[in-house]
Amino acid sequence: MDETRQRWVRTWSASPQAPDASVLAVEPFADATLRQVVRISGGGAQLRIRFTNEYGKTPLRIGAARVSLAAHDGALEPNTERVLTFAGRPSADVPAGAPILSDPINLSLSPLSRLSISVYVPGSVETCTCHGSDLQTTWSIAGNAVAATTLPAGATLLPALVLLSAVEVLADDGAAIVVLGDSLTDGAGSTPYADRRWPDVLAERLTSSGGRAGYISNQGISGNRLLNDGFGVSALARFDRDVLATPGLGYIVVFEGADIAISFAPRDDGPVSEFLKAFPGAAVTADDLIAGYRQLIARAHACGTKIYGATLVPYGASDIFSPEGDNARQTVNTWIRTSGAFDAVLDFDAVWRDPAYPTRTKHEFLSDDNLHGNDAGYKALADSIDLSLFT
Repeated sequence: MDETRQRWVRTWSASPQAPDASVLAVEPFADATLRQVVRISGGGAQLRIRFTNEYGKTPLRIGAARVSLAAHDGALEPNTERVLTFAGRPSADVPAGAPILSDPINLSLSPLSRLSISVYVPGSVETCTCHGSDLQTTWSIAGNAVAATTLPAGATLLPALVLLSAVEVLADDGAAIVVLGDSLTDGAGSTPYADRRWPDVLAERLTSSGGRAGYISNQGISGNRLLNDGFGVSALARFDRDVLATPGLGYIVVFEGADIAISFAPRDDGPVSEFLKAFPGAAVTADDLIAGYRQLIARAHACGTKIYGATLVPYGASDIFSPEGDNARQTVNTWIRTSGAFDAVLDFDAVWRDPAYPTRTKHEFLSDDNLHGNDAGYKALADSIDLSLFT
């Protein structure tokens, strides 16, 4: 590998959230090891791990941390374990509001490798920075178990990724594709622990094609919005941290617009109305959403980065559907397709739209909640993408 062309590229990510701004929250804990399994996209000769205390109220003490290739059921692949250090030391204090990068370590990784990342936290964590998604595996183990080669008895599954936000690799001329989105990008409705979100399938396609940009950074948050906070701060507010600051940034894909459905959703005394209370702020129009997209485009172009827009998919079978919301969605989609503001368009609406009922997604692509995709639906989105956009 030509060292003059090597650079750090983000190959896996999960956007940090505060524990009270997540669909799935993590309770306070202490004296525990967190063992988390993630699948990277592109490979590399070295790696480093980004831990996060960005929503913590007090400093976070990392007592010990290790990484290895993951075997089944929480076990580690023999002879792949590596001790993580921080400025040469095996422990670190992470200030409140800050992330921390481990030192680089030598561990040759093939594309689509699964990593086991273990971190021991000796103190109490009252406000835990997390990523509320039960699609990836996080175990909590009492005490310091970072060196355990198999999953200790008594380990419990947590409904979120905890204190972990990115894996970065030293790559040969790699370029990261950052996907900014909501629950449809976070993978709600897909099979848990199976990496069947559409960015996961896109990573598989890129790997199979041998294309240059096989690195995916998934910055989807379930319940996220473009303009107003929801579950996680708004996309406009987190764009610099989650997208523009990405090592090896090459391309951006925006698939976010839940603002429309939430703004026009019917409100009554039922469970839908109760759920909608989690989304404060004024109602959003199509023009508001378009103005938000223009902000993202301007900020991306100022950094010399291409940014692609995905059209908003139909949601007519869900409880939050309204004709007014669908009209606004179609206005936004017309602008995405015809304005030329984005550098390219991914027409996800056309992929999912039922020709017989254009306000609805094809039934075979829907999960049980009639709003999110299933594995087949997300695969259809990934399969529709022209890979030449990332060369």
